[in-house]
Order: sequence, then structure tokens, then C-alpha cells
Amino acid sequence: MEQVTVVSTSDDAIIRQFRESDAWGLATAVDLKKCNPDIIRDAEQIREFVAELCELIDMKRFGETQVVHFGPTDRVAGYSMTQLIETSLISGHFANETNAAYLDIFSCKEYPPEIMAEFCKDFFEAESCNLQILFRI
Repeated sequence: MEQVTVVSTSDDAIIRQFRESDAWGLATAVDLKKCNPDIIRDAEQIREFVAELCELIDMKRFGETQVVHFGPTDRVAGYSMTQLIETSLISGHFANETNAAYLDIFSCKEYPPEIMAEFCKDFFEAESCNLQILFRI
């Protein structure tokens, strides 16, 4: 089984490694804790976030951003978001009970994951951010 391990945390080095590995896609998971509750509970602000994120990482949106509030229990209730992009998908879930956000950005076109994650943290006014980067082969 072939595996590509991301060995750097600098955006330039990650993009270089992505290109050199001939990976099919770049996937980044961004976990945000203690977000501003007013922002993660506002569908219009979530849509604004997606538009600004796509501009920042130079991704072309395909269709409208879908934002739906649901959850079978208080623990998981909150908005979920999906945005098709020409090179794949951006998705996220916003957990009301913990004021957390769980975002996934996947694209066959490279983008700067550190810059992107910092933007996410700043937009949602999160206290902390955990970032996981994976090359899809």
C-alpha cells in the first residue's frame, strides 16, 4: 500500500512536496475550538466565510453554498455546510454545544493549508486550531 507522509508545515514546502509526490489531491482537516457562538450560528456568516475562503485559496465555487441546521441531539446540533468547488469540495460542521467547527477542504489543486487554517481560525474567532494535512494518492 503506497503512502505519502506530509513532512513539513511551511505552505511552500507542503505545496512543493504535493507537486513532487504526484498526489491526486490535498485534504486538510481544520478543527476549531471555542469559536464565537454568534458567528457559527449564523448561516449568512457561514456563506460569507465560504466565499472569502474560496477567494483566498483561489478556488472557483460550483453552485451555491448549502447551509443546513440539524442534529438529532444537542451534542451534535448545529449548521452543516457544503460547497462544491471545481476541483472538489469544502465542507464543515458547526457544533452549537461546544462552539466548535470541523472543516474539511479537499482539492486536486494545491492551496496553502497554513494560511487557509489561520483564516478559518480568525474568521470564526476560535481560541485554538488543530490542522491535519493529507495527500490523497
